[in-house]
Amino acid sequence: MSTIQGTGGAAARPAKSVRVVIVDDHAIFRSGLKADLDASIHVVGEAATVEQAIAVIAEQRPDVVLLDVHLPGGLGGGGREVIAGSAPLLSATRFLALSVSDAAEDVVAVIRAGARGYVTKTVSGAEITDAVFRVAGGDAVFSPRLAGFVLDAFGTAPADIADDELDKLSARELEVMRLIARGYSYKEVAKELFISIKTVETHVSAVLRKLQLSSRHELTKWAAERRLL
Repeated sequence: MSTIQGTGGAAARPAKSVRVVIVDDHAIFRSGLKADLDASIHVVGEAATVEQAIAVIAEQRPDVVLLDVHLPGGLGGGGREVIAGSAPLLSATRFLALSVSDAAEDVVAVIRAGARGYVTKTVSGAEITDAVFRVAGGDAVFSPRLAGFVLDAFGTAPADIADDELDKLSARELEVMRLIARGYSYKEVAKELFISIKTVETHVSAVLRKLQLSSRHELTKWAAERRLL
């Protein structure tokens, strides 16, 4: 069973490969990671510093950037600086933090900068592959317990819960919404609520439509801000 938590079900494999840039200052780690990734993931570039990363990402325009949090170069901002220097010009590129650190401050900082997920280097190549496909598909992906840091950080500010927003959801839709926002897969939600996966998909689509949200990532943030988790 995968140890990575995401905001959707098992990642669907696209018809074409996902283009990835690996950013890490250890060449041996980059080589090992490339060897462990699924053949459907095409590594189009590598970088070891902040400056190299920004240049390679701008040139290759990858689907996903596997990004270490702590990098030499730049102004000392590491992975956050890479995202800040790249994301404004590349709206289609998504960033997945991959680090040895599981410190709350590192996790929250890089997510605030714009990363769509954060996994530690203790995960397997198969799990990183799955995480890449999830992030490429729009999900937010985290290693166990790291998701709690993000939810705590984005849920600390008081927020008024508009009754008309919640009134749009049925009791079952509210149950599904909470589980999806907590990082349950569709299969796990189905098992928890004793309903079919197809029914879960239907409820999620209805929730996103009624709340005018476009992705499960936005749903997680929406629920966290309103302390509904």
